[in-house]
Amino acid sequence: MGVLGLLLAGAVLLGLNGCAVQPEAEPEPEPTDVVWPFPPDPPRIRYLGSLSDADDIQGESETSFVDFLVGKETERRRGLKKPYGVHVDKDGRILVTDSGWGRLAVFDRANKRLSFWGDKGAGALRSPIGVTSDSLGQVYVTDAEQKRVVVYDRDGGFLRAMGRKGELERPAGIAVDESRGRVYVADVRRHHIEVFDLAGNRIATIGERGPAAGQFNYPTNLTLDRHSRLYVVDMLNFRVQILDPDGNVVRVFGTNGNRPGQFARPKGIAVDSEGHIYVVDAAFNNFQVFDDSGRLLLFVGSTGRGPGKFWLPAGAYMDPQDRLYVVDQYNARVQMFQYLPAPGGSVGRHGG
Repeated sequence: MGVLGLLLAGAVLLGLNGCAVQPEAEPEPEPTDVVWPFPPDPPRIRYLGSLSDADDIQGESETSFVDFLVGKETERRRGLKKPYGVHVDKDGRILVTDSGWGRLAVFDRANKRLSFWGDKGAGALRSPIGVTSDSLGQVYVTDAEQKRVVVYDRDGGFLRAMGRKGELERPAGIAVDESRGRVYVADVRRHHIEVFDLAGNRIATIGERGPAAGQFNYPTNLTLDRHSRLYVVDMLNFRVQILDPDGNVVRVFGTNGNRPGQFARPKGIAVDSEGHIYVVDAAFNNFQVFDDSGRLLLFVGSTGRGPGKFWLPAGAYMDPQDRLYVVDQYNARVQMFQYLPAPGGSVGRHGG
């Protein structure tokens, strides 16, 4: 299927939302096989489900008796409130920053448990945004209000903070390159990327404010590919910039607009094992899939509450099994998708 066919499939999907307000109704069972593009074209993205509270992992939220007495048990059972960032650690736990609660939600599906980190002590959070982890199980969370990065051990114990006074203004996206001993942090208000070593010492700054390649205008989310290239959502330049490990620009793509392949409010970004680039757009309520040259291949989503529909989506993450996690912010959930590779090919001209 050619690119035009892909765009038409996406356009049909975007038109499904309609204008009428639907009345309240009993929840319907989720469809068993929701895919994009629509049949008869070969599927390239499959909907897997969503997470919003402890019931979604068939377990009980982790609550102490003291929490029950002071009323926190009810709050925790509500699940996500205003999620933003998402990441999956080496143990398969889904980590979600929630600025509504001011905490990090940890969905542990293996143990059927939902717990929350960052509610007290030196590791307390106020406005968590970005989240990532490393091979040791350490979890890194950016806190926009406290202007720092908080690092926890795999059990949620506070280890250290990164970002001395004056080093960060409004940290958001974060990515860790262990092979080079670097932690990249997007500073939205200073329009650049700060680079720290793994101990938390600032070692470099990439970029400055401006429209040229290598400059930024409110950079938000970050991700790394398997070649240690850094992908930066340059939000108000309405583009994605790809940098090599030395900070040099490899490629830039994207323009402002409301047509497929353009950006209006880009947020989350992820890269699959074949190099396809997934960019979430909060204004379009979808995510778009590009090849490594920036050519649009497919887009998924529209405004709504059903599978593959969004209301102000935000962060995104691709795990090693090519499962895509997208934070559906105002629907207070994380939606999960599976990339389905074409036989012997990519998502591109083969119908993705």
